[in-house]
Amino acid sequence: MKLYPIEAGNFKLDGGAMFGVVPKELWERTNPSDLKNRIEMASRCLLVEDGDQLVLVDTGMGNKQDDSFFRHYGLWGNYSLKSSLTKAGFHPDDITDVFFTHLHFDHCGGAVNRKASGALVPAFKNAHFWVHKSQWEWATIPNIREKASFLPENLLPLEQSGRLRFIEDNGPFISDTPFPFSIQLINGHTEKQMLPVFDYKNRKILYAADLVPTVGHIPVPYIMGYDTRPLLSLQEKEFLLKKAFEQDTLLFLQHDPHHEIISLRETEKGIRMENHFKFKSYFGGL
Repeated sequence: MKLYPIEAGNFKLDGGAMFGVVPKELWERTNPSDLKNRIEMASRCLLVEDGDQLVLVDTGMGNKQDDSFFRHYGLWGNYSLKSSLTKAGFHPDDITDVFFTHLHFDHCGGAVNRKASGALVPAFKNAHFWVHKSQWEWATIPNIREKASFLPENLLPLEQSGRLRFIEDNGPFISDTPFPFSIQLINGHTEKQMLPVFDYKNRKILYAADLVPTVGHIPVPYIMGYDTRPLLSLQEKEFLLKKAFEQDTLLFLQHDPHHEIISLRETEKGIRMENHFKFKSYFGGL
């Protein structure tokens, strides 16, 4: 098995929303904001090559929305999903499976393209698209709180393709999967978010997704205002950070533009980052 970090683009989100009840004076120490109170974010996906299977974990937000949409999210930098796949030596048509941690637009939008005619089509014509069944039901009949994050144009073309597939196991840990990784299910951020867990080159790696989006979110109380069940998020994060530390697990950070992969240490204040690394340099190349 080989793993390839895939940078799908950078954007910005409101810092207050990203840190919930935590005062700005505290969260800005790790995540400085711009004049609109927005912090820098990454869309870091992960490509998993295992024999003939090529699995893309999440896809970023894509590029099919209009300019007003993207102005709101302050796109910056030069990364794109397609260019990053090309740099890794692959084409979108090579992807056999797309695995969604969940269906918020910044995690699944890149799976659907808009053609010049206006038609919406899957970006990966040979891939199956995998999501937890309960998350799909949650996203297609959304609650008011999350409705703006679940966009029909990201979801319906996948269903219409005939290549949508569901994970139905309720875990919370799924070891028997169609993929070369296990799955940790969590429910605080949104219903049935799926976190891949890899055994890779004698290390364990947790794809932290929106459980720990940036280094600044490692302290347990630093919970996003977007989370639908924040008290459950507290419990899940405390449990999984402790477990990750005890098992010497590395965290792959999806949304931190400056930290790709980190190790953990235990302090008097709880689990914190020990060191951070570039994925390629840490594992000695791919």
